Amino acid sequence: MLGAGLIAGNLLPGCKTAFASRKTWNNFGLQLYTLRDVLPADPKGIITQVASFGYKEIESYEGPQGMFWGMKNTGFRQLLDDLGMRVVASHCNVEKDFDRKVEEAAEIGIRYLICPWLGPQPKLDDYKAAAERFNRYGETCKKHGLRFAYHNHDYSFVPVEGQVPQDVLIQHTDKELVDFEMDIYWVVTAGQDPLAWFEKYPDRFRLCHIKDRKKAAEASDKDASTTLGKGSIAFSSVLRSAASHGMKHFIVEQERYDDTTPLDAVKDNAAYLKNLV
Repeated sequence: MLGAGLIAGNLLPGCKTAFASRKTWNNFGLQLYTLRDVLPADPKGIITQVASFGYKEIESYEGPQGMFWGMKNTGFRQLLDDLGMRVVASHCNVEKDFDRKVEEAAEIGIRYLICPWLGPQPKLDDYKAAAERFNRYGETCKKHGLRFAYHNHDYSFVPVEGQVPQDVLIQHTDKELVDFEMDIYWVVTAGQDPLAWFEKYPDRFRLCHIKDRKKAAEASDKDASTTLGKGSIAFSSVLRSAASHGMKHFIVEQERYDDTTPLDAVKDNAAYLKNLV
């Protein structure tokens, strides 16, 4: 049963995760990809609205106007400073102009550059080769005071040659150089339990995407994202466990809007997290 351990609201009652304070995710952030359909038309205006909803952190991505949305890196930083927010991370194409991106990110205090997509690899050796590249990217980031991370989809939790690729990626990367951003939705979509992964690899998952999955979605339905609280993931338990195992950045993302608009979803997601205990 897909994500069976996550459906019940009383997941792991009484476990040590119950002692993690909800204040850990008070400074929750937003992955700007959530607003990909509206952001390009008015980046400054849209981000200003995001701030008004209560988001404190921004995770950017390399969209049609670059990581800084038509602004210089310093201008992007100034906008967020003026709004009382900070840009903590950005997804980017790590295979193109990576050195320049690291330098620009470092200049404005971004903490993480993140590889958002690797793609399913046919063999375990391909994942091992990817881990070696991640270590090199991590070295480059470390020289400039940043961290490098990899953001998962479901495919890295699907066994290849009898092993789970996510294990390979974590075990073959240097923890001093490479962190991981857990997209909770994709872990559940793969039929796995996020809590088990937090337990197995404490302090390796430093960022997460908070993204809900529709109730009763078919296991084969990968495009089942929904507004927080309307889905099947018991986020109170998941986020408490994440916090107690080293999670530092809690970032909202939504990819589908069946009964709402992107901005309304972003507003509703913020309200959900403000009230989550």
